[in-house]
Amino acid sequence: MCNWSGFAQTATGAIPVPAKTCQQCGAPQPENVQFQRAADEKLITDEKAKAAVSAGADIHCGFCGTRNPATAATCSQCGADLKEGKARQAGRVPEAPPTPPKVVKCTNCSFENPGAASTCSQCGAPLPKAVSPQQPQPAPVKTGAAPSAKPKSKGLNWLVFGGIGAFLVVCCVAILFLFVLPSRSVEGTVASVYWQTSVPVQEVQPVDHTNERGSPPSDAYNVSCRDESREICEEKAIDRGNGYAEVVEECRTETEQYCSYTVDEWKTIQTYELSGYDLYPVYAEPTIFADQRVGTASQTLNVYFDTADGQITYSPGSVDEFQQFQVGSTWTLKLNALGGVVSLER
Repeated sequence: MCNWSGFAQTATGAIPVPAKTCQQCGAPQPENVQFQRAADEKLITDEKAKAAVSAGADIHCGFCGTRNPATAATCSQCGADLKEGKARQAGRVPEAPPTPPKVVKCTNCSFENPGAASTCSQCGAPLPKAVSPQQPQPAPVKTGAAPSAKPKSKGLNWLVFGGIGAFLVVCCVAILFLFVLPSRSVEGTVASVYWQTSVPVQEVQPVDHTNERGSPPSDAYNVSCRDESREICEEKAIDRGNGYAEVVEECRTETEQYCSYTVDEWKTIQTYELSGYDLYPVYAEPTIFADQRVGTASQTLNVYFDTADGQITYSPGSVDEFQQFQVGSTWTLKLNALGGVVSLER
């Protein structure tokens, strides 16, 4: 099998791809071989090399398949007329180069070769190729071309996942122990109760918004918008189909809209609060006008227990539960490790 790894080179930035045939058997390079950036990429300054870039994509002979320069009229291998040939594909962004290993072990004789070698210096067998990491959009670089290598899927690191899983289990156990699971019980007597209710009154008022990104709401007024533009440029190496990758700069303008405007919104203008030390919370009933409304009411419910550990406060979740705690009644309080009430029994 031919090893086409030696075709990774650079472009205008680049240097030409020197090999057009297999280094092992002399077979012509297939037309479907795609170049990729070279690990030792550098820019070309030589005028002859630049002229070669401008010549266009190489042509594969229609008879023997040999790759020839775009300026050639006949095949350098068989002498056939290149009018019957097929030009290489150009215009793609080459893949990033693989990271070369320090040494490459020959699969045929196990001899260790330098990482940049393509054939074994001991037995001449083709060496395994370094594989490029998969990149949906390769980073723009000043570089050129070579055959693409199939990315290897990276195995899961079970040691890392095991460590993360163990940490999460420890956290869950700690939360259960500190907040959910009861650690001890104490007897408590209801010393007092307290409730407080809040009823907000809201009114439509104009609210100003300044420098908000995007379009204003449909009901906005006093609208004033402006556009902010910025130019974003990036460099890409474009395969010219001839062993070179031309470095081009692509720029685009991104525009974002910022607006200042006014919108009528419901705002709380006053909150009516009531409180008491019995088991029957009540809510205020404020008088409102046509352009006003009553907002969502809220409540605070507290029960205070006298225990051997001092006073403990418990907040029932509903009025029905709150009304069970008659002053003077005795309860068994189950506490978590932090002293919070987990549950109660009478």
